[in-house]
Amino acid sequence: MALQCGIIGITGSGKTSIFNCISNTKAATESFSNKPNVGVIQVPDNRLYELDKLEHSERIVHATVAIVDIPGLVRGAGNNESSGNRLLAEIRNTDALIHVVRCFDEPTLPHPDITIDPVRDIENIEFELQARDIESVEKKITRLEKLIKAGDKEAKRGIEVMNIYKAHLESFKPARTIELPKYDKRIADDVFLLSEKKIIYVANVDSKSAVNGNSYSDKMKEYLKEQSANMLIIAGKLEAEIAELESTDDRNMFLEDAGLKEPGVNKLVRAAYELLNLRTFFTVGLKEIKAWTIHKGMTAPQAAGVIHSDLERGFIRAEVMKYIDYTTLKTEHACKEKGKLFVEGKNYIVEDGDILNIRFNV
Repeated sequence: MALQCGIIGITGSGKTSIFNCISNTKAATESFSNKPNVGVIQVPDNRLYELDKLEHSERIVHATVAIVDIPGLVRGAGNNESSGNRLLAEIRNTDALIHVVRCFDEPTLPHPDITIDPVRDIENIEFELQARDIESVEKKITRLEKLIKAGDKEAKRGIEVMNIYKAHLESFKPARTIELPKYDKRIADDVFLLSEKKIIYVANVDSKSAVNGNSYSDKMKEYLKEQSANMLIIAGKLEAEIAELESTDDRNMFLEDAGLKEPGVNKLVRAAYELLNLRTFFTVGLKEIKAWTIHKGMTAPQAAGVIHSDLERGFIRAEVMKYIDYTTLKTEHACKEKGKLFVEGKNYIVEDGDILNIRFNV
């Protein structure tokens, strides 16, 4: 599925280092660029390896999500004369955002605003997104006013809703926190508001603070508590060093020494996957065990279409085993014997961890 998660943050926040840890692309961290870095991240899922213990397949294929490292934003990014205009357009093309916030001291890497203040940095970037959103809302209001003159009766409610958005944004609140009925929110769908995107905040701390954070991340946590926002603590520099190690044993030893059970970026990837409201189903065979990505609530035919359009078009039924049943009973035959292999039709909603065998005819 063509889904993108964007990484944003001020220049010097360490977001590109984190991008390098989780993606298949290695971007330069020492020089400024106004072009985004694009990569693919594998979603960590130990269930694949548990399935492989039973199947011994030729290969394991993880679910993936596209990741875009958007160059560091600065104040005035929305100015028409600024290259930041393109950066904000890159944000518009993403499905969700990972906001990396600097929570570490590093004299050799000066902060654009001299001092380290995570709350100020969050507010600065939110302000840039909200400023662009206000412009977009005003443009839509202008369009709706023309429709009213043309006799469009629904345009009046559209203007009322867009004015609610405008007032909300002008109060320095992101669009994602606005409370409106779903049918009213749909009026703003074609505006593609930047501050409405789902977001995870990452406190990028020094290596010594990888487990419990520091005073900067504490300040950030307290600030985000009001928004009920998702926040993770990651030591980007430490994660980069771990990612450079080729041996799994060396990585595990490094993690243990740092007091970590797993790389923080693994938690970040899973959190991003959840943020995008995605789920995983599996196909299992001797050639490969593969994790497939679907949106929560997709039906069996829709899930089949993710594998290939022919499977959705000619869908007959889905043979479904639950991950826990399959790994407990060890074989498909045993699942059949115990009544744990289910035959489902077109209305079946695929659940996370389902193992599917699609029957179709084209």
